[in-house]
Amino acid sequence: MRSDCIGAGTGPDNDVSRLYHDNHRWLLDLLRRKLGGDADNAADLTLDVFERILCAGSVASVREPRVYLTTVAARLTANYYRRLALERSYLHALASQPDAVQPSEEERALVVEALSAISRVLADLPARARSVFLMAQLEGMSYRQIADHMKLTLNVVQKDMVKAIAHCYQAVYA
Repeated sequence: MRSDCIGAGTGPDNDVSRLYHDNHRWLLDLLRRKLGGDADNAADLTLDVFERILCAGSVASVREPRVYLTTVAARLTANYYRRLALERSYLHALASQPDAVQPSEEERALVVEALSAISRVLADLPARARSVFLMAQLEGMSYRQIADHMKLTLNVVQKDMVKAIAHCYQAVYA
């Protein structure tokens, strides 16, 4: 559990505890089905859902708890699958490298975690701004090349880059 959440949701009227008690088994079963029967990852994601809710604060205003839980679970499941795809891509890229440059298991885990964090930040950007940012940063394209490729004006590309860079800065330093 994240340290910034310790103590959240405690007190005489613990809505999160009630939500957990009433819906834990249901959510676990739902996630196990979504994950193709993977009970271990379903259990981890179920706990992550309730941790996220606990960190968010009171759930007293939630009228449809299972809809709320399903929404939070869907977001976390998407993050889980995004992380798996990143990990597979990274391991595929590593497989094509000579043995002399193969990173240790610890280094691999750190890289996958960093890639997951980057992916989560970029996922929050509008699609066009994300594409502009990735073309500039990963493909080394100039703003003019991006504008021509995407059939945008140079001004729009510049604004999207400012938006993307500000978003990344905010994610790191906020």
